[in-house]
Amino acid sequence: MHSLAPTLAMLAARPWKGRWLLAVALLHTLVAAVLFAPQWQALWQRGVFNAVAGDVHMGNAIWFLLFGAVLALLAWEVMALERSQPAVALRPMGWCLLALVLAGVVLMPVSGCWLVLPPVLALLVR
Repeated sequence: MHSLAPTLAMLAARPWKGRWLLAVALLHTLVAAVLFAPQWQALWQRGVFNAVAGDVHMGNAIWFLLFGAVLALLAWEVMALERSQPAVALRPMGWCLLALVLAGVVLMPVSGCWLVLPPVLALLVR
């Protein structure tokens, strides 16, 4: 019987995790643009400064977009670390991302949080 451990270890060692996270960030941003189109239109109509002002839907749109940007920044950092650092340097980030993903999955099981799980697990296995 063949063990999957060497195959998983080899896959985890390849530098794909940052690119995966960047793809999820871009998808997140595109979904934010489409899903919250009415909010973006209202944002420009109100004027950008203090446009959220207690509007829960506008706040959701802003946070959705901002999380995509933060995830993109994190993805670029993971890509840089994958190229330059040993695997041990990525494990703390993997544990933090795992906590974030688990919180997201528990709070919103029907969401894109699941998309972040493969690279997170690879960061921990690597």
